[in-house]
Formats: sequence, C-alpha cells, structure tokens
Amino acid sequence: MRSDYALYAVAIIFFILTAIVLAYQVEMTPLWTITTTVLGLFFIGLGYTLRPKPQQIQIEAPSHTPPTPPTTPTSIVTEVAKEEKIELPPPESAPSILELTNVKGIKTKRSEQLKTLGINNIEDLSKASAKDLAAKLKISPKITEKWIENAKQLLEKS
Repeated sequence: MRSDYALYAVAIIFFILTAIVLAYQVEMTPLWTITTTVLGLFFIGLGYTLRPKPQQIQIEAPSHTPPTPPTTPTSIVTEVAKEEKIELPPPESAPSILELTNVKGIKTKRSEQLKTLGINNIEDLSKASAKDLAAKLKISPKITEKWIENAKQLLEKS
C-alpha cells in the first residue's frame, strides 16, 4: 500500500473523531475540535507530499516517409512486382521443436541455466546424467531425474 494512502486514512480518522466529539458535546469541545482538525489537515498535507510524482514517458515516432501515390497505371504494376517473398526455413525434426520449457518443472530461468551448461533441447536433456546435472545446478538429483524422465517421455510422444 502506498504511504500517502495510509496518511490520508489517518487524516480521515481524525476528522471522524472531530465529528464524534462535536456530536456528543464533550466539555473540552473547542480544544479537542481544533486539535483533531489541525492533525487531520497535517496528515492530509503529509500524504500529499509523499504521493508518487507523475513521470513523463517519451515515445519516439518511427521516422518513415509516407509513400507517394502512383500517378500512372504502370507505376502500380511495378510496385506490385516489387513485393518480396519471405522464405521460411525448412521445418526441423520434432525433437528440436520441443523446447526445454515443455518439460514439467523447467521454466525460462532454469532453461537458460541449462543452455549455459550445453543442454539446448529436450534430446540433450534426455541424454544427460542426473547426478552431474544436479551437481552443476546445485539442486537435488531427484529433480533432475524427473526432468530427464519427462524429457524421454516427450521424445517418445513426438
């Protein structure tokens, strides 16, 4: 919770106390009313000074020139002919499509740690030693055994 909200809440409590004192007509009403009102105003001011300041966000517009409109029908044909075809790389084999994050218990951070150790896909993980992997990552070998078993099951399914 932001600290300015807490200070506003304290100010509201002081104002409620002021209202209660005024409602019951306590014998020390003038002093109590002035004190709680001043404290309420003080906490509102303090909360106002602690509120977060708005930050300016700069967004740079992309610098591109607008296309010029074609003037003749031949320029339209030449622009269509200039379209480029993007060739996709050939599809890879199924084991490399499966990422390390497909293994149960491996998230992106752990995937990055495994990649630094040379384990880049599920196939590499299924061939790894659970004890060596656990020692390098400083975790329990039981966890790495589960990862390796899960990786082998995923390879069998694909």
